Amino acid sequence: MNVLNFEEARHNMVVQQIQPWNVRDDKVLELIQTLPREDFVPAKYKEHAFTDMFIPLGNGQEMLSPKLEAYILQALQVHDKEKVLEIGTGTGYMTGLLASQARHVITVDIHEEFQHKAKEVLEAHNIKNVTFEVGDAHLGWDEHKPYDVIVVTGSMPVLPESFQRNLNVGGRLIAIVGDAPAMELIMITRVSDNEWSHKSLLETCVPALINAVEPERFVL
Repeated sequence: MNVLNFEEARHNMVVQQIQPWNVRDDKVLELIQTLPREDFVPAKYKEHAFTDMFIPLGNGQEMLSPKLEAYILQALQVHDKEKVLEIGTGTGYMTGLLASQARHVITVDIHEEFQHKAKEVLEAHNIKNVTFEVGDAHLGWDEHKPYDVIVVTGSMPVLPESFQRNLNVGGRLIAIVGDAPAMELIMITRVSDNEWSHKSLLETCVPALINAVEPERFVL
């Protein structure tokens, strides 16, 4: 593919996949058009950068589909004074989208090799308002709390309460909760010190966050 084809494919992705998913926020659509997704996907999947699919990353992880990434961005409405926690750096594409809207992003991944590659690509695109940290964040990440926005890119059978307690009042958390094949994308907003609102956005299915907490299950 040459540059012109990538631009055409990116435009088609927005028109044919993302907008039909009721993603109509002009700022989100412009950002998706601007940040070249093909630079973030693994080299062997570069021609599938704009395909409606979850791209394998190794270590049992996958890159979210383009329409799900855009939907999450629209739901969160991140603005330029906010501090964002991303759990699951992956390729760094979602990191770049968030960093383009936020004041600062802290991104955590248990796989150090993911972060090395993501950092290289983000720096090549002059995206520098990102702190990369390696660790196990299946119970959240207290290091820089509280956060205005938290995005968890892997699924969890249950969502530990520690995640929502790491939010500022007015902060939003997006997570994918449940067991395959029926998982829900949910958004939690901290309304006050001791009150949170919960909203179910849609059904999806993505690989689990490593070491995600399992619910107690009855065995007969």
